[in-house]
Amino acid sequence: MITFDPERLRRRIAELEEELGAPGFWDDQQRAARVSAEHARLAKRLERYERLSRDYEDARELFAMDGEMADEIAVSVAPLRRELDLLQEDALFTGEYDGGDAVVTIHAGTGGTDAQDWAEILLRMYLRWGSGRGFQAELVEASPGEEAGLKSATFTVKGENAYGILKAERGVHRLVRLSPFDQAHRRHTSFAQVIVSPLLPEDEDVELDEADLRIDTYRASGAGGQHVNKTDSAVRITHIPTGIVVQCQNERSQAANKQTALRILKSRLAELEQEKREQELARERGAAQQADFGSQIRSYVLQPYQLVKDHRTGHETGNTQAVLDGDLDEFIHEYLLAKAAGKAM
Repeated sequence: MITFDPERLRRRIAELEEELGAPGFWDDQQRAARVSAEHARLAKRLERYERLSRDYEDARELFAMDGEMADEIAVSVAPLRRELDLLQEDALFTGEYDGGDAVVTIHAGTGGTDAQDWAEILLRMYLRWGSGRGFQAELVEASPGEEAGLKSATFTVKGENAYGILKAERGVHRLVRLSPFDQAHRRHTSFAQVIVSPLLPEDEDVELDEADLRIDTYRASGAGGQHVNKTDSAVRITHIPTGIVVQCQNERSQAANKQTALRILKSRLAELEQEKREQELARERGAAQQADFGSQIRSYVLQPYQLVKDHRTGHETGNTQAVLDGDLDEFIHEYLLAKAAGKAM
């Protein structure tokens, strides 16, 4: 069981406050920004813990004074359980980028038009989940499918621990349903891949060799509610050594789209390095590993029965519509706990 350690948190906040007050601290703006951001994040976490402690003590004292109010007190304490889950989650985010923003890319996989429709369903699911969590999500690019759905979509998610949380969604997602695109209405299985990277600060120093980049421009397609451009303002960048492709069409100019695409490319490269380190650590401790990106992490079965199941943790629910409407927190929480305990990759 992962526990929250307030004393350790207080010590770290004190260390950061000492740094903040050191002579010449603000001379290095990048370092100062990182330290001050960490201080603000941890101070907020500690304040949440202290507030929850006070609320719990108030409820306990009220129950001690009047046991007949047990039902009313139970109702008032229920929201505290949700807050405690979030606080426990906070304690899991120890990675370099975990506390920051994220960039998410969804690619339609095997399954033709059904897979492209599935990619669009996943985009809606994550945008609704992000809104419910209080995150700020912004669509960067969406490439429409030939008949329906999306070939790919990229969006950013900004908010505390966005990347640490969304790492739980990396991998292949599998959908089983009666296809609305099959005239015989047969059951189809389709796949989509979700890639999650830390959204690096604009001033983050990640070296890119221009010779490693192929930059193409094209006309924005207008997917995702965007207007159709009459100029080739959209930008696609291919990182030749890794094969990573990023696109941006949501900005007003080609130069702005290129800048955003480069930022996303740097984020993807940082994520690639993170994954390599995680895989190396997993090998060192003998943890089970997924063979490749084709290993599905979760199945969403709509026919012949209703079930969403995470194959990494075994967590499941029959309320498939709620999940597709963005109710993902239990799946994410179970995965984060399992990963922290070394039981999941």
